[in-house]
Amino acid sequence: MNKMTAPDETIIKLAVLAVGGQGGGVITDWIVQLAEKNGWYAQATSVPGVAQRTGATIYYIEMVPEAGGTPILSLMPTPGDVDIVLAAELMEAGRAIQRGFVSPDRTTLVTSTHRTLAVIEKVVPGSGIADSSPVLDAAREASKRFLGVDLNQLAAENGSVISASLFGALAGANVLPFAKESFEATIEAGGRGVAASLKAFGAAFDAVQQPEAQGTAVAEAAPDIAPGDGPAEAVAGPESETQAWRALTERVARDFPEDAQPMLLRGLEKVVDFQDVAYGEEYLARMEAAKAVDSDAGGAVRGHAFTIDAAKHLANAMAYDDVIRVADLKTRSARMRRVEKEMGVTPDQVMRVTEFMHPRIEEVCGTLPAGLGGAILKRQRLVDALNRVVNKGRHVRTDTIRWFLLLYLMAGMRRFRRRTLRHRTESAHWEEWLRLAEETVRKDYALGVEVLRCHRLIKGYSDTHARGMSKYDRVLSALPLLAGRDDAADWLRRLIEMALKDEKGEMLDGALKTIETL
Repeated sequence: MNKMTAPDETIIKLAVLAVGGQGGGVITDWIVQLAEKNGWYAQATSVPGVAQRTGATIYYIEMVPEAGGTPILSLMPTPGDVDIVLAAELMEAGRAIQRGFVSPDRTTLVTSTHRTLAVIEKVVPGSGIADSSPVLDAAREASKRFLGVDLNQLAAENGSVISASLFGALAGANVLPFAKESFEATIEAGGRGVAASLKAFGAAFDAVQQPEAQGTAVAEAAPDIAPGDGPAEAVAGPESETQAWRALTERVARDFPEDAQPMLLRGLEKVVDFQDVAYGEEYLARMEAAKAVDSDAGGAVRGHAFTIDAAKHLANAMAYDDVIRVADLKTRSARMRRVEKEMGVTPDQVMRVTEFMHPRIEEVCGTLPAGLGGAILKRQRLVDALNRVVNKGRHVRTDTIRWFLLLYLMAGMRRFRRRTLRHRTESAHWEEWLRLAEETVRKDYALGVEVLRCHRLIKGYSDTHARGMSKYDRVLSALPLLAGRDDAADWLRRLIEMALKDEKGEMLDGALKTIETL
């Protein structure tokens, strides 16, 4: 067979960056089939990424019109020599820019603006999510043309996967010399999930052709205060309970500053969902005291920052993670529907759910009446003996009647939660924390707000909760040393940030030693 070297201007060079499970191989096959059916010669190669170190797999395609013979094409993309880059996730677009695959003189960059969080973003105790804005800015500057849409959401809304919507975005970008119908025919030739794939394809095709498809529609991280977007306007339940709920929301509107009401309503929803309406009354009663302290400290001219932060962090403190809460969340029908949707379960399929549970004796005693649980924990030999029985990792099938019923009964124990050892411990802790914050804000408003924010360090249960409590105590150990300094709030804020980002606590230890020398 004759060899042929195609003139560079007739070659289209395209790179696809996708992590495992995003269908990078599928869309690469589609592009090759599309080119070949339209009389082009296409060659595809792939270079796998390695976990978080080198990122996604890079699929590289070069295509050239058929002209007899076999063209000699490159096996790898070259920096500054790629016409089209498709990224299945925003940070992969950033990696493509870093590697030089995106050039302002020739490259069309098409990316999904959603985020698939990296391991280093997930393991941070606080919010470790990287800021998307610099990537978007770089994408606009580095490319000749930039199109960014949440293609993952479009795929999910149409019952498909991101490879279909990414293929639609490629078609909508009008950067390949093939008709839309040819793209659709390529999908139809696959024979599997055609209807859903075509719907996702069409939605993405339309989205990238809109003027606003310029990479600004990046989903923000949901606030950690509540499970939804705010209190539901209509609630279901016994009439006495719904009336009590409405009375609480009216109390918020009547008795609290307007700028603090949104956060208060979110917090109220969270604590009521965690326990009951009476618990919501306790929350508002405690917030009344915080509001009064804020007012005396001049909070009105500071946007009631103390009240707002107290509303957020007190709700999180009162809705602590315990065994009862975990069982409640795992047995909710909404959770099962979400899992079924994520797994793509069809009506003719049966879904099996296996959970991993690893309770310690501390969690078990935490669910007991306060007196009994405290008495057990005071006897170390008894604790050690019971821990050998309890403290074991277990894989349990919660789709079975036995384990689901066990969790359901455990979730029903929330009516007794206020009598448990865990609740007594948690309530004593948050009362002391609020007392310290209110005492501090009277002397230094900004520092008092930062004391409230220290509660961000306490999350989860079991070992996670213990580590958070340790960091919380270490950060606040610096408070007496900082009192009276003009930069006290700034120092405490730095300590919180270090504690959130540094898993081992080495940075925090260094900063505490620095403060001791001030």
